[in-house]
Amino acid sequence: MKALIIDAKTENLDAVLNFINGELEAADCSMKLQTQIAIAAEEIFVNIAHYAYNPEVGGALIRIAVGDEIIIEFEDKGKPYNPLEKDDPDITLDADEREVGGLGILMVKKIMDMADYRHEDGKNILVISKSIKS
Repeated sequence: MKALIIDAKTENLDAVLNFINGELEAADCSMKLQTQIAIAAEEIFVNIAHYAYNPEVGGALIRIAVGDEIIIEFEDKGKPYNPLEKDDPDITLDADEREVGGLGILMVKKIMDMADYRHEDGKNILVISKSIKS
C-alpha cells in the first residue's frame, strides 16, 4: 500500500485527491471509477477534517492499494466515531424536512462495494473498497 500522511484540513483535500487519482491513473482505472472514488474519498476526508479533532488540527493517514480491487484506508487519531452507524437520511422527505447530515456517507455506502470502520489503538480506521471492474 502507498501512504500519504497529511494534516486533516480541508485545504489539503486537493493533495489527498491528487494522491489517490495518481494511483488510479497509474493503474489505468476508468474515468468513471476515478470519479466515483474521488466522491467517496472527498466525503471521508472532509468529515475527518471537520470533526475528528475539532477545533484542533491533527493528522490523517491515507493508504491505497490498487489490484483487482481498490482499497483505501483513512486513519486518524481523533474522537472515536463510526460514521457507518449513523442512520441513513430519509431521502424520500423534502430537504427542509430531513435532518442535516448523512448524505455524504450514504453516497459512500452506495458508490463503494464495501465500507468498514474500526477503532483500534486509539485510531479511527475507515476502509473502503471497490472492484476495479465496477
